[in-house]
Amino acid sequence: MEKITSNEQLSKKIEHCSSCLETKFNGKDGKKHLVVCGGTGCISSASTEILNRLEELIKEKGLEDKATVNRVGCFGFCSQGPFVKIFPEDRLYRAVKVSDAERIIQEDVIEGRCIEDLLYVDPASKQKVERQDDINFYKKQKRIALHGCSMINPEKLEEAFGFGAFKGLQRALSISQQEVVDEMLKSGLRGRGGAGFPTGRKWQFALDQKSDDKYVICNGDEGDPGAFMDRSILEGNPVGVIEGMMIAGYAIGAKNGYFYVRAEYPIAVERLRIAIKELEEVGLLGDNILGTNFSFRCHIRLGAGAFVCGEETALLNSIEGKRGMPRPRPPFPAIKGLWQKPSIINNVETLASVSWIMREGADKFAAIGTERSKGTKVFALGGKVNNVGLVEVPMGTTLRELIFDIGGGIPNGKKFKAIQTGGPSGGCLTEKDLDVEIDFDSLVARGSMMGSGGAIVMDEDNCMVDVAKFYMEFICDESCGKCSPCRIGTRRMLEILTKITSGKGEMKDLDDLRELAEITKTNSLCALGQTAANPIISTMKAFPEEYEAHVKEHKCPAHICKAMLKYEIDPNKCKKCSLCARNCPVQAITGVVGKEPFVIDSNKCIKCGLCMSNCHFGAISKK
Repeated sequence: MEKITSNEQLSKKIEHCSSCLETKFNGKDGKKHLVVCGGTGCISSASTEILNRLEELIKEKGLEDKATVNRVGCFGFCSQGPFVKIFPEDRLYRAVKVSDAERIIQEDVIEGRCIEDLLYVDPASKQKVERQDDINFYKKQKRIALHGCSMINPEKLEEAFGFGAFKGLQRALSISQQEVVDEMLKSGLRGRGGAGFPTGRKWQFALDQKSDDKYVICNGDEGDPGAFMDRSILEGNPVGVIEGMMIAGYAIGAKNGYFYVRAEYPIAVERLRIAIKELEEVGLLGDNILGTNFSFRCHIRLGAGAFVCGEETALLNSIEGKRGMPRPRPPFPAIKGLWQKPSIINNVETLASVSWIMREGADKFAAIGTERSKGTKVFALGGKVNNVGLVEVPMGTTLRELIFDIGGGIPNGKKFKAIQTGGPSGGCLTEKDLDVEIDFDSLVARGSMMGSGGAIVMDEDNCMVDVAKFYMEFICDESCGKCSPCRIGTRRMLEILTKITSGKGEMKDLDDLRELAEITKTNSLCALGQTAANPIISTMKAFPEEYEAHVKEHKCPAHICKAMLKYEIDPNKCKKCSLCARNCPVQAITGVVGKEPFVIDSNKCIKCGLCMSNCHFGAISKK
């Protein structure tokens, strides 16, 4: 691609690329355009092999003038992938296998017939749904941060231009730095990394500092269990995030930006590198961008996967080559950040929203959401829910809509029990909270938080004491150890939870847990320790009877905690077939085939559950 050195050149390029994309999507060129999901989840389910096979078949059958194949970003509907979408029909095929490629080419591309068995089936109506936008999972979503994902090839700059890339930067460079900051303030955008601090205010602090060097840092160190929002954005539209970083750089007077991305995201990192290289080649990264005095360069730093490096000052230390441990504040990074220079740290989703705001306008963004929480929020919806995936909804959407309308409810007719929002720093919300609007303040008022967007749904089979223990194990592993309240407090809380789930708990342990939670919360140096006890506090408040059952009766109501679990065979249901005994790894089951019911020796049983899963007659139960 030729160098782009002026606004006029860029505008012409954007117009040309937009026209090309519109032609493809509308079928004006007379071709069918197949797009294949290239997100990590679908790649792990052979989407690359599907794409390669489609390309081979098009070539073999001489269909180059009738069809094209393209890789795009995440479709979001992870539980239904891999996906192949066909334009201009806007037809979505789900759960596609490599063996389906030939059918897609023959029946759809050549014969023009829809392949019915590859369509999504609505679980309520049992009707097959052909178009993506007609599926309930997508109906209540609005893509702002996910703009372009599942539509454009993230490794082709022309397609990003076709979807509006760099219109926001063009606008930013046409106004003053203060006017860009004012636009962010007007939009009401708050940081999507967890804290929810107003983006415009953070930028204002950095703009007001006098310094030869300033820095913009993109926090892509996504560490919450089950979270994949930032990864999917970087995989699906890295150019949009780069543009947001450049707008931030212009606004505060920075010439360099650093992407801090965890090394476990190789696809996201590779696509980011490709995008940076392409932008450098066309002159949109480097010196005197678009003929202005604005110069900017992007750099990538890989994180080693430390959860604490999601905390902004620990992240700064890591970029500088130091151990990832938080710094005392003040001074805040906007005053003294990277290499003691004024710096702003924004989350991936925040910067993706910045480019949208500058392109579409602050008023349009502020019109979405609630009074104090504007715009949309991306959630990684997982756990015990039918529609697992990536969801972007307007602020103010209720938890009920998220779980039951978009998420499709709880599998296997089970009863909803709780949803953990905000990851290890958040809390569990229950049935009484289902009609709460999702925004920064409402979730905090209910004892949880928005966090970066993890949302784990739990059903009646989940033990809430075990859930609290799981998150505390994670926090203990990830604590940097710098401050005693976090280093020691989280370890003591884990020891108490382990004691309780092992059937050795006492009532005093519950009082000790509450006291330790408060001490750790009020005395820890950074947010990791300050929020570490949230899962314990919220589960003790919402499910006191479960904690008491573990302590008073030494029973786990959900039959999850192994130390208090016992498997029994009902002699009246036992068919004396020996299938359970043959699958027991420790020979804890005895009986006589065809003559005597089988029994389980509790002293030998390791509670693996293989006997129960292999019994075809429902004769084995957990007590």
